Amino acid sequence: MVEQLLKGDYILDISKLRKDMIELAGGKGANLGELVSFDIRVPPGFVITSKAYYYFISYNSIHEKINEILVQEKDSEVASSKIKEIILSSPIPKDLEEAILSTYDELANKIGKEILVAVRSSATAEDLANASFAGQQDTYLNVRRNELLNKIKEVWASLFNARAIEYRLAKGIDSTKVGIAVIIQKMVNSRSAGVMFTLHPATGDTNYIVIESSWGLGETVVGGKVTPDEIVIEKSTLKIVEKKTSHKNIKIFYDPNENTNKEVTLGKEADEISINDNEAIELAKLALKIEKHYERAMDIEWAIDSDLSFPDNVFIVQARPETFWSSRKPQTTQTTKEIGERKILVKGLAASPGIASGKARVILEVKDAKDFQKGDILVTRMTDPDWVPVMKIASGIVTDEGGITSHAAIVSRELGIPAIVGTKEGTKVIKDGEEITVDATRGVVYEGRIIEEKKEEKATESVQGLSRDTLLSLYPITGTKIYMNLGQPDIVEKYVDLPFDGIGLMRIEFIVSEWVKYHPLYLIKTGKPEEFVNKLADGVAKVASAIYPRPVVVRFSDFKTNEYRGLIGGEEFEPEERNPMLGWRGVSRYISSQYEPAFRLEVKAIRKVREEMGLKNVWVMFPFVRTVPELKKAIKIMEDEGLERGSDFKVWIMAEVPSVIILADEFSKIIDGFSIGSNDLAQLTLGVDRDSEILGRMGYYDERNPAVLRSMRNLIKTAHKYGKTVSICGQAPSVYPEVAEFLVKSGIDSISVNPDTVIYTRRLVASVEQKLILNKSR
Repeated sequence: MVEQLLKGDYILDISKLRKDMIELAGGKGANLGELVSFDIRVPPGFVITSKAYYYFISYNSIHEKINEILVQEKDSEVASSKIKEIILSSPIPKDLEEAILSTYDELANKIGKEILVAVRSSATAEDLANASFAGQQDTYLNVRRNELLNKIKEVWASLFNARAIEYRLAKGIDSTKVGIAVIIQKMVNSRSAGVMFTLHPATGDTNYIVIESSWGLGETVVGGKVTPDEIVIEKSTLKIVEKKTSHKNIKIFYDPNENTNKEVTLGKEADEISINDNEAIELAKLALKIEKHYERAMDIEWAIDSDLSFPDNVFIVQARPETFWSSRKPQTTQTTKEIGERKILVKGLAASPGIASGKARVILEVKDAKDFQKGDILVTRMTDPDWVPVMKIASGIVTDEGGITSHAAIVSRELGIPAIVGTKEGTKVIKDGEEITVDATRGVVYEGRIIEEKKEEKATESVQGLSRDTLLSLYPITGTKIYMNLGQPDIVEKYVDLPFDGIGLMRIEFIVSEWVKYHPLYLIKTGKPEEFVNKLADGVAKVASAIYPRPVVVRFSDFKTNEYRGLIGGEEFEPEERNPMLGWRGVSRYISSQYEPAFRLEVKAIRKVREEMGLKNVWVMFPFVRTVPELKKAIKIMEDEGLERGSDFKVWIMAEVPSVIILADEFSKIIDGFSIGSNDLAQLTLGVDRDSEILGRMGYYDERNPAVLRSMRNLIKTAHKYGKTVSICGQAPSVYPEVAEFLVKSGIDSISVNPDTVIYTRRLVASVEQKLILNKSR
């Protein structure tokens, strides 16, 4: 009977599968088989096919019971619990049970010892064009033989996890017609692991393969827990052109005695490179094969097994299309010269990743930037909104002042321009007109041009022809929503296909400074208020329509007085304050008799977008809220202009001032949600100017400070008590993965990050959520 089952497609070796066998092996299983089909080394294993699942359901006569629960039980949590109880309490048919254990034993004998395996879900609907089931079913690691059958049933049962039921219902998919396969693979006993890209992730240069590596399991690299070693390999020659050894302070490994993964602090090993040259070149060979087969740049996860000898120890565990650079417009192919010979001019904080070479233009006042050419590198003391038109055409940016939350840093990340801030003496050391290279992956400015542009241009298809739904299916679904920060309407098309759930922060300051240019009170005085309303509405609408129906949370203006003075006509209406950061800003402006007419123009613009343009996905957010009474007054003004909270119109506030955290219960009574502004919250909680290089370098300004983190957690707890949502739009989760992990564990509803970290954050959040589920189940 065992032989009959094996021949009957109930159990198949991974090597027998191909990408068109999704109905039998599910999406993951089929794609693993596809990799094997062109000699890519993946961990050995087999798949218990969807036919085996249907056999189990039929054998126990539970199909009708499951269907009945799905029809009658409207609460998905209750339905899930009932169905899973039925599946887990039902026996696996004896012949199937024997076949599974026999196949496991064959795998163990082939390897030469009893093995631990990964038991992975592979749903048959994973690759539908309009649906992504990734992350909805369960996976179990380090499973022993005596646990195997129970874990298989748990994976089958996870087909009816509550969120999987809800998702299929929303997509109009019949849950009773979705099958599931189970992948059984040898656990890689990872000596080293990491990721690699078939292009340079910092520059998009397709001439290189970049490998990131660390000791132990790959979670340290994928989860951002360490700064990995980096090896850059030239594709055409398979030669290593750059190698960087980082200080990797921890590693994660499987402890057989405790049957769990453990994190340990490393000693001498922390500063030793975690992958040798032969292994790196072998990985590069596999990467080239994968890229050639799929005909697109790839993002690949790999591991090196300490139980095996080279090259049989080098495994590919996941491969998916790279999307960030592949989704960009046609770009010039570049090559990189040897960096080691170059003179270092200045060092600073790497604020926006990437590398750029070009002519340095040392400009201290924006009025002197008239001759700035596209592709030049801007070198200045510090930027403000007036500099944005110049920044948009720069190939790189270097500033004397500022930290990673400064205007230069935030805007550069959003524009995707390499930037180094806080160099102290960049404008003094760098000469106007000289050729320089900004290496914003390391925070170093080199003398001379290191990146050379070729004459021919190489076009890249938009996401290599993938639809957004297909793109999203390549990345895990998360319970925590992943939003994106945006301010520049002109660049939304560049990011529209990224896997984000909405815009968690749209700053209108960019629209006002670039599209309107005039102070709103000046336009009112000169009889042109509609110019402000129309241009602001157009900018918001451009973003809202591009990502519809995903929500766009538009933050009302949060200029400081010195920034308002920079608008045309602004000096007449704006006082000079000694400390604009803590002065007349946010809601305090809206309710003042002087600025209230201008605030009403902002509200009119939002109403126009929602009602005249029909973009109901636009919500609003009040910045820099200090007190409950002032917020009530501002909301009343908004309501007077015809905008009222409702089921499709949410009102959020920024949680930047500690008073909002302390009085979160009172604020919760009048709004729908909070968005943590971690930059200002850290500044005001710790009493530190966030732009102070001195205090920043001394470690005083740190959004990871326990006082800041505790404030965030307290806000989440209080808001949820009143049924309100909590997001974050500050820099912390974009820069510090440990903050993102802390927030997910604290139950935050959404995380809004810069465009360049959307994909990374989605993966990080998914891994944290999976860890929480596993810990709970254990």
